[in-house]
Amino acid sequence: MIRISTIFIAICMVLVAASLGLILYSVAGISGMESAIVALTALTFLILYNAVSMRLRDRTDVGGQIADLSRGTADLARQVAEFGRRLTAVEGKLASLNHAGADRIQAVVGEINELGGLVKQLAVSVAGHDDILSANAAATAPAERPESSPPKELSKEPSFTTEPPKLVVAPPPIITVVPEVPAPVRNEVQTLAAVRAAIEENRLDIYLQPMVTLPQRKVRFYEAVTRIRDENDRVLAAEEFMPFVEAAGLIGRVDHTMMLRCVQVLRRLMVRNKEVGLFCNMAAATLGSSTTFAPCLDFLEANRALAPSLVIEFKQATFRNLGPTESEHLAALAQRGFRFSIDHVTDLRIEPRELADRGVRFIKVPATLLLDPKASSSSDIHPSDLSDLLGRFGIDLIAERIEGERAVVDLLDFDVRFGQGFLFAPPRPLRPEGTPASDSASASKAPESNGAVKAPTSDAPIIEPPTRTTGNAALARRAVGPN
Repeated sequence: MIRISTIFIAICMVLVAASLGLILYSVAGISGMESAIVALTALTFLILYNAVSMRLRDRTDVGGQIADLSRGTADLARQVAEFGRRLTAVEGKLASLNHAGADRIQAVVGEINELGGLVKQLAVSVAGHDDILSANAAATAPAERPESSPPKELSKEPSFTTEPPKLVVAPPPIITVVPEVPAPVRNEVQTLAAVRAAIEENRLDIYLQPMVTLPQRKVRFYEAVTRIRDENDRVLAAEEFMPFVEAAGLIGRVDHTMMLRCVQVLRRLMVRNKEVGLFCNMAAATLGSSTTFAPCLDFLEANRALAPSLVIEFKQATFRNLGPTESEHLAALAQRGFRFSIDHVTDLRIEPRELADRGVRFIKVPATLLLDPKASSSSDIHPSDLSDLLGRFGIDLIAERIEGERAVVDLLDFDVRFGQGFLFAPPRPLRPEGTPASDSASASKAPESNGAVKAPTSDAPIIEPPTRTTGNAALARRAVGPN
């Protein structure tokens, strides 16, 4: 369809040519035939000029369209190359996952072989004990009557002994049972006074319990545990004195002191291993009070360089009951780069997105809760999928209170990366910095002979092994007298 502009241009050209012929006829006195020829020539020239100019303009438009098409083709090629790169990356990740699965299978096979070796050693030791018991039984058995040997010279009247031979029976070993001396029973007022005196006299001790990777069992983190010594140097666990500390309003002072100790310990640990981390507990009362939280925040602000290695731990109930003050203090710690951990988990109703937004990077769940079939019925997710769900939001799952090898095998099926419990090592006090390595080595041999659990070897020189054991093993050793 002819455009209106083209029609308008054609009319204009006809009018210009007709005007030129009319001017030549009336003004110049040229005949009508010649003026018509001149007008026709001018019209032809205008038509040619318009056609050439339109052709040039169309060529320019076509060139622009070709350039746009080439640019679109180049963009399409870049997008195809990007998709190819992403596809290659996905294939690489799949390959790495396959290799990781193979490595885990190999690690599990190695663990099974190691367990087989331990079972063989146990069988050999049991056989040795059976041999010793058999030898002792043979030694205490009645001696057989010896056969009479013919004398060298026989008399006419041989004499026969009618008395039976005397049996020599070894006396039984002396067994002395020494009952344990019970700790003095205190009422609440006396316990509160003892705890207050211990805090005033700075008898706060820090114990470390390692967290290991599974299944390699390499120490990756430590958890700092608070202990108090009374006037008789009896060690009180946190569950014994913490209610009295909170009732006396001294929890802020305890948390500030433990924060100072944790930073000192972390600096000592990082001298040996830069990748090690330390978990430090903070009470809900400290987080919710501006008076007690301010000194802790100032101290942590001065040690922001240790933020990647220092993890502040709270209870699950603390996170579920956050108020405006607690949320503000938690955000202040997160802005300074500190990460958080949650322990004392009682159920698996967890919102990983919300926790990740608040800065939580670790969640400790008891192994019994993860392996309990009833836990899956009361939670929103099956325990076997919990580690993958938390990993999508950058949160690591730590199984705590592990006390048996069977639990470790079951937790490996749940893809749990870290473990903590008495199976690996109990909480142990720190060895003073001035203690020589020979003393610590000799001290570390004693508990092994007493049946204590051997701690992992990574960064172990700064941990003082336990010097005494309690319970049935200690009572049995005291029950056995001298040989």
